[in-house]
Amino acid sequence: MPPELLEFEEPIGILLKEIEALGLLPQTPEREQEIAELRDRVGSIRRDLYANLTPWQRVLVARHPSRPNTLDYVARLFTNFAELHGDRLFADDHAIVCGLAEHHGTPVLVVGHQKGGGDTKEKIFRNFGYAKPEGYRKALRAMRLAEKFHRPIVVLVDTPAAYPGIESEERGVAEAIALNLREMAMLSVPIVVVVSGEGGSGGALGLAIGDRILMQEHAVYSVIPPEGCAAILWRDANRKMEAAAALRIGAPDLRDLGVIDEIVPEPEGGAHADPTAAASLLDEALTRALEEVGRESPDARLDHRYNKFRRMGSVGLVEHDAEPAAGEG
Repeated sequence: MPPELLEFEEPIGILLKEIEALGLLPQTPEREQEIAELRDRVGSIRRDLYANLTPWQRVLVARHPSRPNTLDYVARLFTNFAELHGDRLFADDHAIVCGLAEHHGTPVLVVGHQKGGGDTKEKIFRNFGYAKPEGYRKALRAMRLAEKFHRPIVVLVDTPAAYPGIESEERGVAEAIALNLREMAMLSVPIVVVVSGEGGSGGALGLAIGDRILMQEHAVYSVIPPEGCAAILWRDANRKMEAAAALRIGAPDLRDLGVIDEIVPEPEGGAHADPTAAASLLDEALTRALEEVGRESPDARLDHRYNKFRRMGSVGLVEHDAEPAAGEG
């Protein structure tokens, strides 16, 4: 079954319905030629649409219900995956998945947000990817284990935000995220982060401190979702499209700003259109990043990681010598 079409893909939907109708009729060489021409038009329109996505359309693609999630990539990119559960303090948070695995024969730790598949029951079980404090503490427990056994860490980020409910606040979600930021900055093993879908707010950043930050072509990464930004700035969540543009949440902008290191291309029509091809493209970038970071000494890696995040937010201010006061010099 083809993935659900997004609202801006309506022109493609019309052509697909026409192809489907023609496919139900007796096939002749002329009709087969007509179907082939329509399929070519679908491909051409899709390429044009995805080459010129607006910031809000990028958000829609990143949130597509069929977009590959952490466990989808685990199944395609890793072997011998053994999931780890629980934070040893409160509970097991199903919105974050952690597990030991192998990537092309190299032992690694995989950590990632899990929104759930296409099934509503599964999405509820995963809390739609909204992690609670115990999720971040579970991830840190697993990452410390990876450091003990010298395993590189691969992180897949895909969450709207950390869970904002009262029980999350009661159990210290801000402290849990802050602790992760500090501890991930000091882990000696290589860390490669992939923003694979929706990187939202501190919920994303709580897992996103690494030596290389990769971002899939149609993913988004932002300090706040566009709806929340619009509600705060303009008291009107309907101005979400304007907010999405102002936030500069797309991969090209974030690469220019130095927030991410590399954009990972996606197959035509986005990762949800062909998850296997998307995984193959991601595998190339991930393999390269792990090799590059793995060649560094732990001390050099920590220095580079520290400087990388210190540079973020620099606006290029130029220091000027103070002018002499009147009567001086």
